Amino acid sequence: MHDDPLWPRAGSWPALDDRDVDLALIGVPAWRTSLSPTGAGATPAAVREALRRYSPALMDGPIDLGALRVADAGDVPEPDGPEGEDAVRALAATAAARARLVVALGGDNSATYAVAQGTGAGGLITLDAHFDLRDGVSNGSPVRRLIEDGLDPHRIAQIGIADFANSAAYARRAADHGITVITLDQVRRRGVADVMSEALEVAGAGGGGIHLDVDVDVCDRSFAPGCPASMPGGLSAWELRALVRAAALDARVISADIVEVDATADAADMRTVRLAALCVLELLAGVGGRS
Repeated sequence: MHDDPLWPRAGSWPALDDRDVDLALIGVPAWRTSLSPTGAGATPAAVREALRRYSPALMDGPIDLGALRVADAGDVPEPDGPEGEDAVRALAATAAARARLVVALGGDNSATYAVAQGTGAGGLITLDAHFDLRDGVSNGSPVRRLIEDGLDPHRIAQIGIADFANSAAYARRAADHGITVITLDQVRRRGVADVMSEALEVAGAGGGGIHLDVDVDVCDRSFAPGCPASMPGGLSAWELRALVRAAALDARVISADIVEVDATADAADMRTVRLAALCVLELLAGVGGRS
């Protein structure tokens, strides 16, 4: 990669220590309970490498996000299973004690469960084509598990729920719980700012902060071929990035995860991994834009 002193790169951030930071990364390479075969355990390292393709600079200003303090707390080596989830909770809690925003690099969507608990979030926003309300323990069940462990479903907003990607039974389950569901079609009709404003009010209606679950399979398959469950007709890359930044601008958002990217199944140009890396930078931009 070309070295230009006037173009500093994102990524390669120092290890988390006892100093406060604006954003802390943790790696949660969960994969063992995935409903579809996945190499998502390889993704945190791939996203860290992809970050170095980009600069920490916004052009509306310009604004140098390099002035923000970012640290990397490393990975939980084995995040699956009860002991692994305990380790994820512990690392997430350690990071949350030092950072304005904790960002977990998945791994599959099962990571959401322990990360949200570790940071103490009391509300949840999902950017996801799926409800994740399945029975059992898998990447299809984190929302159901959080509710069963005490998360108030009236503080859950799900954005991007897609036709032909869910069953009527799970739609009824979401309705019975009182979850706020904003479908993919509604996002297109209403726009990013409107739907995120509603989601933040729903998830933020109480203490404990908000966790943002960014399941990249909410995107159109042309943008996210590395997501096993992405479909034609999903969100565009810019829509996902705009939603992520809009959420991170709100100080009630204390943690986020970026999940369901399989770096081993991506296109040759690694476009899905690159999109995940850009979501990290959109989260950083949101923190930098907080009043």
